[in-house]
Amino acid sequence: MPAHPLVADHPLPAAPLWGALAATPSGLHQAVAQDVDEHAHNLTAWHQQYDQLGAGCFVGRLTEWRLPHIQVFREQTSQALRQSCEVWADSFWFGVPDPAATLPTRINGRLHGSHDVMVRPGGERFDLVTPDRHSLFGVVVQRQALQDAAARQGCHVDWDALHQAEVLRVQEGARHACLNALDGLLPLSEPHATGWHGADLVAMEGAVLSLLLDLLDTSEADTAVRQSVARRQKVVAHAREYVLTHPDQAVTVPELCERLHVSRRTLQYCFEEVMGLSPIQYLRAIRLNGARRHLREAARHGQGVQDVAARWGFWHLSQFALDYRKLFGESPSDTLTRGAH
Repeated sequence: MPAHPLVADHPLPAAPLWGALAATPSGLHQAVAQDVDEHAHNLTAWHQQYDQLGAGCFVGRLTEWRLPHIQVFREQTSQALRQSCEVWADSFWFGVPDPAATLPTRINGRLHGSHDVMVRPGGERFDLVTPDRHSLFGVVVQRQALQDAAARQGCHVDWDALHQAEVLRVQEGARHACLNALDGLLPLSEPHATGWHGADLVAMEGAVLSLLLDLLDTSEADTAVRQSVARRQKVVAHAREYVLTHPDQAVTVPELCERLHVSRRTLQYCFEEVMGLSPIQYLRAIRLNGARRHLREAARHGQGVQDVAARWGFWHLSQFALDYRKLFGESPSDTLTRGAH
């Protein structure tokens, strides 16, 4: 795909002032979750929903630094996930997967290369498909703060190209330096971290801004999206939407093909490229994740496992329990009980 250089002579007009992260105090936040929804909500000022795709008990770990204009975090997840994400407004998110990861991440259906950095603007939804045993460093920066820092350092960034990009082709040296710096910043212990105030936080924020500008100064924005990828993304999105609007129906692949006006082979290609899964695997996972969310609330409304299973089109309770335990590592009744408490 063609790449777009990020060097330009025309700055983008400043975005409206941000405010989503400003309401939370600066400092270090650490959390461990054993549920994907709980883990998704642990990241400050993001709108997210996670579906578990990998089989087994889930564990998610988050270490997050909140600075005046920047959010820096490391996210570690035990099982493969589909993540629907939206970063706080008037910002840019940069995602740098841990180099130890053996399998790549998909962003909006596109596989990123081993030396790439993912990027998306705030206020726009994007999808990630992450593998088992995934680790990702993330930086979200207020757009105006990044623009001001670029002006101070004489770095001319093509903000239009950055806004459109999903992937940055980054020089390995700059990427390696960024990873090392983030890895050194995030393991700080809570007692040490609480001693950082005022000038220390400003200096830390300046260092992170310099890291980002070093990345941008040595990168090219890949803004091209093949039409075939865009078409397959739409097919998968429409399939998901149809299943979620008909949750009590066990939608079959032939039915989806008829509804979406595609062949079975086309549907298979779409899911394999965008999700890395077959249609049957993914559609079952959607329904099981929906049932899990429903089970966590069901006891409060006087509902049981059978009610929830029927709500999500699972009519054979023994098979539902078997599939549920295989994906989540616990029985439906265990989830129901935990939700009640």
